[in-house]
Amino acid sequence: MGLYERYVLPRLIDLACSSKPNRKQREKVVPHAEGAVLEIGMGSGLNLPFYDRAKVDKVWGLEPSEGMRKLARRNPGGAGLALEMIDLPGEQIPLDADSVDTVVVTYTLCTIPDAQEALRGMRRVLRPGGKLLFCEHGLAPDPDIAKWQGRINPTWRVFAGGCNLNRDIPALLASAGFRVVADERMYIPGVKALNYNYWGSAVAD
Repeated sequence: MGLYERYVLPRLIDLACSSKPNRKQREKVVPHAEGAVLEIGMGSGLNLPFYDRAKVDKVWGLEPSEGMRKLARRNPGGAGLALEMIDLPGEQIPLDADSVDTVVVTYTLCTIPDAQEALRGMRRVLRPGGKLLFCEHGLAPDPDIAKWQGRINPTWRVFAGGCNLNRDIPALLASAGFRVVADERMYIPGVKALNYNYWGSAVAD
């Protein structure tokens, strides 16, 4: 891992993902988590302040970046949470089958190299009746914007830690055996090619 990936990229991602529009999106989904929670791609811990302490027993934070894990451990938003960090990528969830009540994934499916494999792992660890809460940016519905996403994506991916602008989030969920039960979409403030958001909840089908 180079100096850019170790020291510069984590802080750039933290800055970009902590914008006011992104915080508002997180606040729409994270408080619905309950019980034993697995957060995929915890990053710098930007979701931590939004967990309802009265409903959450424990949070496992899966995060492969050493720089991000350091930021998450220092994040004061984690106060009052039973938090355990896991140093593995999204495709390698080490928890037992049927062991968590809620999976939380925010602004992460864009980056995981094999998102379908990661989602199948999330489905495996969810207990019957468990839910997946998601908030992601992805493929825009407008053809002109989608075309620009395709043009920008190869360069963007190199400098943004593998982030893809044009993944079809509902299609990814369906391909891994999830059924979306709450589905909201819109452009949030910012450059349209970067900011078409999907959020809601899904259950194992």
